[in-house]
Amino acid sequence: MRYLLCCLTGLVLIAGCHNTDKNTAANAAALSDSTQFTTIQWLDSLSKDFGKIPEGTKLDVSFRFKNTGDKPLVIGHVQPSCGCTVAEQPQEPVAPGAEGQIRATFNSEGRTGINHKTLFVSANTKGTQNHSLQFAVEVEKKN
Repeated sequence: MRYLLCCLTGLVLIAGCHNTDKNTAANAAALSDSTQFTTIQWLDSLSKDFGKIPEGTKLDVSFRFKNTGDKPLVIGHVQPSCGCTVAEQPQEPVAPGAEGQIRATFNSEGRTGINHKTLFVSANTKGTQNHSLQFAVEVEKKN
């Protein structure tokens, strides 16, 4: 019985990995096949100013978007401009008409002064597949 349970668990895990590989391959194809390109509308400004924050604060930022095309929108990659910012992106394609968001967290520790950060986004969008999302924040030194 224990052997059977282990075998079934292994098959489920293998099947799950196989589906993930298929999704990854489909997403990669959507990013390079212009027949799979769609359109995006950024619902927030592409450039935000967060004013002043105290040093050591972790600032959460987000940029909302809508898939305004007729194909699933695939966010291929989100790359922050430096290591002080960690980005999150949708892992699944965003359906036509649906909304999503790019999130990031900026760690202000040791970053006193004015900071300008960029998130470089690649997506299967018509016109350009590269988008830049920017934010600025002034970090005030700890007392």
